Formats: sequence, C-alpha cells, structure tokens
Amino acid sequence: MKKVVSILSILLIISNFVMAVEPPKNAEIKIKTSAICSMCKKRIERDLGVSKGIVNSNLDLNDKVVTITYNTKKTNPEKIKQVISKIGYDADEVVADQKSHDALPDCCQKTAASHKD
Repeated sequence: MKKVVSILSILLIISNFVMAVEPPKNAEIKIKTSAICSMCKKRIERDLGVSKGIVNSNLDLNDKVVTITYNTKKTNPEKIKQVISKIGYDADEVVADQKSHDALPDCCQKTAASHKD
C-alpha cells in the first residue's frame, strides 16, 4: 500500500511540472520592406523561415509588407527587422545592410525600376 501511495505521489508531482510548462506565445507583426519582385519574396520568406523564433512569414508584393508570426520567447520585432536588413532589404525604419543589399541581384536593389515577374 505504501508503494502505491508513493507512486501516486510521484505521478502527481510530475504532472504538476508538466502542467507548469507554458505553451509558446505567438505574436504577429507587419513590417514594410523594400522588396520588389517574386525573387525578393522568396529570399525574404526563405531566410525568415530559418531564423530562430519565426513561425511563419508572408510577403505581399502589392504593398511590400511582410506579415510575420513569431514566438515571443525566442525573438522580438527588433531582431526580426535586423534579420530582414541583413538579407539586404529595408525593414520599417531599419535600413538595409549595405553589403547585403549590394549583393542582391540588380533587379532586387532599391534603385531597380518596378517590374512584373
């Protein structure tokens, strides 16, 4: 009988620890970019997809706004904007990293004329 009570006590303690773990909290942010074409879209979404804490991203080329769902425990809006800058694009008030921007294809640079894919 003592063994049964001991086992039940241990299970109760373990279940309390499991319940104490909070699920990740996701948030959404919209960031204006300097993206121009579908190559920009693929590049931004791909690179954000492998960034820590990013759950999902979708760039709308009509308004050049990327909508990002992210885990608030792993990243924040400032870090996300820095990631976009390091890819070579503006992210709201954060200007594109010049070296990364210069490495983009000519059609993806800020000075490129708007074009359809």
